[in-house]
Amino acid sequence: MKEKVVRLQDPRAVVYGAERLSLLARLRERAEGIGRALGQGWYVHGSIARGDVKRGSDIDLVFLEGALASFEVESRLERAGLHWTSREVVLATPMSSPKGHLHLDEEATVTFPLAGFRPQEEAFYRFGGLLPARGLAGAPRVPGVSKRLLLVMPTPEGHVESSILGREAETASILGVPVDVVNERVRVLGRRDRIGRTGVYLREEVADRSSLEETLRFIQDRDPVVRRAAGGRGKRS
Repeated sequence: MKEKVVRLQDPRAVVYGAERLSLLARLRERAEGIGRALGQGWYVHGSIARGDVKRGSDIDLVFLEGALASFEVESRLERAGLHWTSREVVLATPMSSPKGHLHLDEEATVTFPLAGFRPQEEAFYRFGGLLPARGLAGAPRVPGVSKRLLLVMPTPEGHVESSILGREAETASILGVPVDVVNERVRVLGRRDRIGRTGVYLREEVADRSSLEETLRFIQDRDPVVRRAAGGRGKRS
């Protein structure tokens, strides 16, 4: 059945067709399989949590419950027969925490903090929609904001979407996040719309024989911004 869009002035209602529902089920099934391999504390965020997936949607799993060493993440994936194509140390902005990214392929990425997430960064994931990875296949869809700054509110037939511009405080209340987080995402994603990208402060690929923590230490030695973001953790004496 072809997907139907019911146009309203603002908001608009979207009724899901069989193709989108099938894609959502496939993505959630794969994400739950990765989540089972990784254990407790892992979440999915974005369209896979909200339900408004489309062709090319990613599977993003993130660890939000404390610290976890990269060798433990890698060991869990390997024991489940899962392999990554590349590893990166990423610092989104000078004020954010350094993260490790394990890219399983072009569709799936596993993310975890290398120095602990700040509360505002955890709220960023809730802003986009967040669900535990384990038990995901049967979980309900949740509200969240898309990269087009549309609040996606699930309905039995699909979702209702509306702009959050001018409704930042209301959006924060619905999602249970600080309004500062909403304002920051409006600024960053609005910049992306204007110039075509958001930009990342640092993205460095990790060599095969090196760990993510070792790579972070090398970066800290040469870059005081990264050293401050990591709180000095891992810095060599």
